Amino acid sequence: MVRERGRSRVERVERRRVGAYGVLRDGRGRVLLARGAAGCPYPGVWRLPGGGVEHAEHPADAVVREFAEETGLIVAVAAVRAAVADVAVFPDEAGVGRAGVAQHTDRLVFDVEARGGELRPKADGGTDEVGWFAPEEAARVPLMPFTAELLDLPVSPLPAGLPRGLPPGPVAPPVDRRQRFAAYGLVTDPAGRVLLTRIAEGYPGAGRWHLPGGGTDHGEQPAAGLLRELVEEAGQLGRVTDLMTVHSRHDPAALGPEGRPLDWHGVRVIYRVVVDRPTEARVTELAGGSTAEAAWFPPERLAELAMTEVAALATGHPVA
Repeated sequence: MVRERGRSRVERVERRRVGAYGVLRDGRGRVLLARGAAGCPYPGVWRLPGGGVEHAEHPADAVVREFAEETGLIVAVAAVRAAVADVAVFPDEAGVGRAGVAQHTDRLVFDVEARGGELRPKADGGTDEVGWFAPEEAARVPLMPFTAELLDLPVSPLPAGLPRGLPPGPVAPPVDRRQRFAAYGLVTDPAGRVLLTRIAEGYPGAGRWHLPGGGTDHGEQPAAGLLRELVEEAGQLGRVTDLMTVHSRHDPAALGPEGRPLDWHGVRVIYRVVVDRPTEARVTELAGGSTAEAAWFPPERLAELAMTEVAALATGHPVA
């Protein structure tokens, strides 16, 4: 508890999760939506089918699993459509004097295609209804804000009293198991050069060239977090042009600055970014010590560099 000017002030707990969702349309252009049941945090509110990404699970696999659980349909992931984030404040129901839990959710949205199954609500009651909606029909029901935004519909306030309490489970993951969401960029300039950053000693992948970017802050949108990291790590001002892909890596014994192995699951979105007016790449103090240097490289030099897995994926080169 924090005390301020003689009065006690309770702290709000910050929590993060990663969710994966799918946009499925039928032959008439309608989209499939699922409605929250009475026992969920958003009862009566419709959203794109999907849910939380489990530890070590690829977000694309999470979409397939969640679709089967929530709708009864078997789907295949076609492409990533968007990466958005939002924060919801849940009331403190534990009676421990906290000001509630501010849950930041990074939501990855994929286009999906139906491959089989039979449409039905979730068996355990997480969703009590599923259905197809034309745009004008979806606009008339309560929608989760991220769903309205993805469907290009007006974002309306949620019904009063929502969200309700957090679902059952621990507020924080086990101490040695952590899931981290990050945003990276394949950054180029008008001459076609690629901007890379070298990982500093003491960090996983030390000495290898990496994509600019890193973990997003609580309450920060993925694309905004990437552009912030681009300034901090290389002193460049960029603009995001499109979302390339989603990368997932599970390392059950990652040794980092903590000095002990951690069970890490990294979920990374990779954007294309253009720096229209490039300058000499310089690492700033705001980078926090994890970046040793930054540099621009012509495409013909990339093959000779020792790169991280995610940098090799984005640039189309094998990991050296």
